[in-house]
Amino acid sequence: MPKVYIGCGAGFSGDRFDAAGPVVDTLAACDGSRYLIYEVLAERTLAIAQRLRRNNPEAGYSPYLDHYIEPILGQAKANGVRIVSNMGAANPLGAARRVLELAAEAGLADLRVAVVTGDNLLAVHSVETIRDLPTIEGIGLADREIVAANAYLGARPIADALALGVDVVLVGRTTDAALVLGPLIHEFGWAADDWDRLAQGTMAGHLLECGGQVTGAYFADPGFKDVPDLAEVGFPIAEVNEAGDMIITKAAHTGGLVSRATVIEQALYEIHDPASYLTPDVILDLSDISVEEIAPDRVRVTGAKGAPPPATLKATISIDGGWLGEGEITYAGPNALARAELAASVIRRRCQILGVQEPVRVDIFGAGAVHDNDIGSKRAQAKLSHVNLSQAKSPLSGEYRVRAAVRSAEKKTAQQVSDEVLSLYCSGPAAGGGVRQYVTEHVSTASILIDRDEVLPHVRAQEVFA
Repeated sequence: MPKVYIGCGAGFSGDRFDAAGPVVDTLAACDGSRYLIYEVLAERTLAIAQRLRRNNPEAGYSPYLDHYIEPILGQAKANGVRIVSNMGAANPLGAARRVLELAAEAGLADLRVAVVTGDNLLAVHSVETIRDLPTIEGIGLADREIVAANAYLGARPIADALALGVDVVLVGRTTDAALVLGPLIHEFGWAADDWDRLAQGTMAGHLLECGGQVTGAYFADPGFKDVPDLAEVGFPIAEVNEAGDMIITKAAHTGGLVSRATVIEQALYEIHDPASYLTPDVILDLSDISVEEIAPDRVRVTGAKGAPPPATLKATISIDGGWLGEGEITYAGPNALARAELAASVIRRRCQILGVQEPVRVDIFGAGAVHDNDIGSKRAQAKLSHVNLSQAKSPLSGEYRVRAAVRSAEKKTAQQVSDEVLSLYCSGPAAGGGVRQYVTEHVSTASILIDRDEVLPHVRAQEVFA
């Protein structure tokens, strides 16, 4: 039975830039259709991309596109490895033009690139229509400036793009698993109602989407879950047959591992209901899958079941979030925690004196900040309960970093809070150092559901020419 081989070159925006090389080398030796995906788009990174495009209409695609594509473009083309990625982000056409520029610079005159467009809801709906829809995640939309609205597309448009005979397909907002399911639909001709095969293809995409997470990265926990040579962890490859059954393996001659445990952990990653994982293509039921180690670094996955997809599509709404102001300073040595706590109290008092109305979060990293909340109420509650945090949780001597942060509609306020941390150099406790400041535009996100019939007629796959 023929197989399709799909490898992953990145699992998030900023993932290792050199991971794809060994994957392409391994794919080159495979006897079958070969694909390389890059999954680099989350709600946060899409919101950032929308902000970048708002400032520069030519921007808005992945800022790491050159880092990922340039080193392997010629290698992939020479070995018949087709690339599918959501590096298009807020500007798939801009991304395609940049890939064609890289191809020209590399002497690849015959490289063909296609894009999938149609996820931009503001092209077909008014801001008022979007704002009136209830949010299912994130902040409410009332009285908010909506920067962008992007629906999660499925795998069919990717299959349509591949049918154009191109070498590279770039998309914006799709589901992560669609990057894998699209090539499988194209290669095997799976019908739109072949629910179990679509479920298996979605399962393959879900296992590959986070790159090294299924090959030992993020899984590693020394002494409990040991992973060999994590510094050179190999990224995953799925071997999928026409029935949808798959073997998960990794790039040859690399570190990491593929085991029943790594596959199961990734299978359950970001899954709310294993019996009902909603996607635009199929509802995936992975509650009864079989995960079997058949050889070192080779795990077979079968048994995913599918059902018709929901009538709605999820969409990410990017909202103008004003400005984010941050500042950090470190205290170290004897009595460092007490000095850090004094610095934190000075920042809070100074913000009151300056009349800052927005909540200012002040954390002490190394003394419980990770598990506190935005207003520091857990730490405050512990103090009200007469718990001496300095003695109960952290040594007095050590190294602690104080961070203050505020979100504000006004850049001035964000700068004020950041500057109060800088002023601690000479107007705070003894021996503070290593100040860093950040004042940046901020974009928030929310999620809504929209009728799929209001999105799909506007989706289009097209080839882009230089």
